[in-house]
Amino acid sequence: MTTAEAAPSASLPATAPAPRTGPVIALLVAAAFVVILNETIMSVALPRLMADLDITAATAQWLTTGFMLTMAVVIPLTGWALERFNIRAVFFTAMGLFAAGTLIAALAPGFEILLAGRIIQAGGTAIMMPLLFTTVLNVVPPTHRGRMMGVISIVIAVAPAIGPTVSGVILSALDWRWMFWIVLPIAVLAIVLGAIWVKNVTVPKRVRFDVISVVFSALAFGGLIYGLASIGEAATGHAPIPVWIPIVVGALALVAFVLRQLFLQRQDRALLDLRTFTSRSFSLAVVLVVVAMGAMFGTLVLLPIYLQQVLGLSTLETGLMLLPGGVLMGVIAPVVGSLFDRFGPRPLVIPGMVVAAAALWGMTTFGVETPVWWIIAVHLALNLGLGFVFTPLLTSALGSLPRPLYPHGSAIVGTVQQLAGAAGTALFVTMMSLGLASGLEGGVDAVEATASGIHSAFLTGAIIALGAVVLACFVRRPAADASDDSAASDDSDASDEQPILAH
Repeated sequence: MTTAEAAPSASLPATAPAPRTGPVIALLVAAAFVVILNETIMSVALPRLMADLDITAATAQWLTTGFMLTMAVVIPLTGWALERFNIRAVFFTAMGLFAAGTLIAALAPGFEILLAGRIIQAGGTAIMMPLLFTTVLNVVPPTHRGRMMGVISIVIAVAPAIGPTVSGVILSALDWRWMFWIVLPIAVLAIVLGAIWVKNVTVPKRVRFDVISVVFSALAFGGLIYGLASIGEAATGHAPIPVWIPIVVGALALVAFVLRQLFLQRQDRALLDLRTFTSRSFSLAVVLVVVAMGAMFGTLVLLPIYLQQVLGLSTLETGLMLLPGGVLMGVIAPVVGSLFDRFGPRPLVIPGMVVAAAALWGMTTFGVETPVWWIIAVHLALNLGLGFVFTPLLTSALGSLPRPLYPHGSAIVGTVQQLAGAAGTALFVTMMSLGLASGLEGGVDAVEATASGIHSAFLTGAIIALGAVVLACFVRRPAADASDDSAASDDSDASDEQPILAH
C-alpha cells in the first residue's frame, strides 16, 4: 500500500490559496516568534531569579526544563487537535494560554506561581508552531513554499537564538518581571488581530481522542526530555533521581506509543500518524533537523557559560555577543527560501552542513585567551550554516507528505525539535561537566577546567556534525515539488515519494 493510499481520508481542502492570506500568515509568524522567544528567554535570568526568589540552581532550572517538558507533552496532541478543530479555535486557544501564562508569571509572588505561569505559557507555545506549519502548507502553493518556510525559519531558529539577548538587555535595566510585562501587550494584540484576520482554511472532521495514546505520549516524551535534561546534573552528582529511570520509562513508553499508533492508524484514529515516515525525504530531513537543532541549542547553552565563567563577560555583554548570529540567520532565511524554490534542497543543505561543521570545529579552539572577534566570527559561521539548512530541510520534510498528513507531520517536526534541543543540551552539558570534573581532579584551576570541559563538548558536536555532512548528500527534492523534469530526474528515489496535492 502506498503512502497516498494509506493516508486517512482528506479533511483539508485541496483548493487554491484563499485571497488575502498574507495578513493571516504574517500574524501567525509574528505570534509564533513571540511565543518561541520565551523558550530561551529565561536562561540568562536564572542567576537573578535564584537571588530574588531564594532558590537553588537545580530549582531554578525547572523554569526552563518545565517549559520543555510541557512542550514535549502537548505538541504530539496538536496533530489530533488540528484535524478536530478549525484554525481559529486552535489559534485562540494557543494565544489565550500564552497570554494567561504570561500574566500569571508577571504577577508571580514566588517560584511556584512563576513555574505555573511558565507551564501555561508552554502549552500555548506548543500549539503555535504546528498551527503555523499546517496553515502555510494549506494556503501556500508548492512553488512558493520554500520562500515562506524561509520566513518560518526565522521563528524556529532566530527566536531561540536572540532570547538570551532580549533577557540580557531587559535585566540590565529592569526587574525580571518585565520580561513578561513587555511580552503581554504583544500577545493581547495578536489575539485582537486574530479576531479580524484569522479565517478557517481547513475542514474539521470528527476524530476520536485516544486517552491511552495521550498517557503513553506524556510518559514517553516527558520522560525522555526530563531524563536528557538531567544528564548534566547527574554528571556532577546532583541529579534528584538516577537519570536512567526517566530515560528507561520514556523509552519503554515510546515503544508502547509507537505500537499503539501503528494499530490505530489502520482505522485513521492515530493521535500521531506515523505514516509520515514512509516518505524518505521526511525521515532523512528529521534526522538532520535533530543534528542541527541539537547543535544550536547546545551552543546556546555553552556559549553563555564560556563567555561569563571563562572570559568573565557580563550578562549584557554575553547577550549582545550572541545577537549578530541570530540577526544573520534572520536576514538570510527569506533568501534561502527563494533559492530553495529555484534549486531545491541539496545545493543548500550540503554547503550549509559543511559550514556548520567547520564552525563547530572552530569552537574547539576556544580557550581562556580567545579574542572576542574570533568567537563572534565562528558563531556567525555556525548560524550561517544552520540558516542554509533549516528552511530546505523543513520544506522538503513537510512538502513530501500527502495533504491529510500535514497536521501529523507538523506535530512530529515540533516534537523532534524539542527532543533534539534537550538531547543537544544534555550532550554538550554532560561533556562539559565531565571535562570540568577531570580538570579539577588534575589540579587545574576552575577557569582552565571549565575551558577544557567546553572544548570537549564542542569537539563531540563537531564529530557528530561530520556524520550530518555525509547524510546531507542524500537529501532530495520531493518529487511532487519538482518544478521541472530535470529536478525530478535528479531524485533517483522519486518513485518512493507521493504527490502532496493536486496542482
